[in-house]
Parts: sequence; C-alpha cells; structure tokens
Amino acid sequence: MPLELQNLTGGYTAEPIVQNINLTLQTGEWLSLVGANGSGKSTLLKLLSRILTPQQGIVLLDGKAIHSQPPNVVAQKLALLPQQQTIPVGLNVRQLVSLGRTPHQPWWQWELTAQDWQKVDLAIQKTQLEDKCDRPVEQLSGGERQRAFLALALAQEPKVLLLDEPTTYLDINYQLQLLELLKDLNQQQELTIVTVLHELNLAARYSSRIALLKQGNLWGVGTPEEVLTPQAITQVFGVEAVIIQTPVGLLVCAISAV
Repeated sequence: MPLELQNLTGGYTAEPIVQNINLTLQTGEWLSLVGANGSGKSTLLKLLSRILTPQQGIVLLDGKAIHSQPPNVVAQKLALLPQQQTIPVGLNVRQLVSLGRTPHQPWWQWELTAQDWQKVDLAIQKTQLEDKCDRPVEQLSGGERQRAFLALALAQEPKVLLLDEPTTYLDINYQLQLLELLKDLNQQQELTIVTVLHELNLAARYSSRIALLKQGNLWGVGTPEEVLTPQAITQVFGVEAVIIQTPVGLLVCAISAV
C-alpha cells in the first residue's frame, strides 16, 4: 500500500482543522476528497504533501513516515499539483518540466543527464504538449498551463500524485481533457491519485473511492455508489438530492437546501 494515514490530525494553528483521519490507499487507486467549504479537504492534502506538519498521527509512504524523511526523498515518490501555481517568468514548457527531475539529482550535479531529459520529454509526451515545448509558460492557456505543471509532476516519476482542485478555472472541455488524461495514467501506469474536487459528479465519474469530509472528520469512505447517497449528501452538504445512474457513472442532482 503506497499511502496510509494513521490518526492524522492537523491544521494551521493549535486548533486542528482535520482530526483523527485513518485511511489507506492501495496502488493504482483514485481517491477523491469531497465535502462542503471548510470541511478540511485542502488541509488534509497539505498534510499528505508535507506542506503542513501533523499535530498528531502519521502519514506513511511505502511504510515510511514522510515527515521524518528528507524532502527530496519523498519527492521521488510523491508529487503535488497545487490549486494555484506560481507562473515562472522566462521559462518555456520544457524548462519548466525539467524542474521535476530536481529530486533525483545529487546536490553536486547542476546539469540534467541524457536520461533525465528523456524522462522530461516522456512527461511532455504524456501530457500532449510536444508542440508547446518552446513556448513560454506565461503564454499558455489555462488548460495548457495545467497540463504543463502536471508534466512537471510526472517528471518526478511519482508513485502517488496529489491534486488540489485541478479543474478550478477550467471550462468543461479542459476539465474533461485533464481528467481523462489522469484516468489514463491511473489505469495504464497504476499511478495512485488523490484529488480534492468540488464537483461531485466529476468525483463520482472518475474516482475509485470517495472520502466524505465533514467539519474536519472523515464522515464516510467508499465507492461512489456506497457513499453518494441522498442521506449522505443531506448530512454532509445540507441539500436534498436525487441520484441518477448514467452511462458514465452516478449523477447527483441537487434539489433544494435543507
């Protein structure tokens, strides 16, 4: 199992945001964290990515605690695509993606090897950015930019990929393109994925399992069919909803606020 959370508690101050989270992810699984605003989704992802230090509990990656390992060692197995990226001025796409090889370089080595550049080009190929290699990152569209930063993460060759609301600011066309790309990586390479998603129907369509968070607690976890019930949606989101089966998965139709 690539990722395991044991009694994980943490936040930004002495008062925890998420509390006593116990969860295990299997290799090749896609888990989506969903919940109302302020439920702790992004905080939990920051604890998983070492941005925040737990107040209690532990995160294990391949059986080893991530917060007690050097950052570059963790980055060789785990990558994060944050919700908002800092756009580097003056870098083209290939240069940006090459930064993903940094965790694999010895401290004394400044230049990438030929093998490193092969992995950079492979990440660019996977994200279908071959024709954008020489374009400055700041000139890319929103969807292209998101794929460029995804390519950077893939160049790290992670076993686990964390994504914080990756479809935010993207129109529906780019949302589906990005999620279909992640689906291919998940299925073909057994890449373990954890996403924070606001859109329940996208979470239901693409996730192996869904973790429902409510006020910092893990309210329920299971397949979309197991956890996205009218009762659960009322309890977690405060709305009445009906669930419809469609050819691409469950469809959650909100009716009214409770």
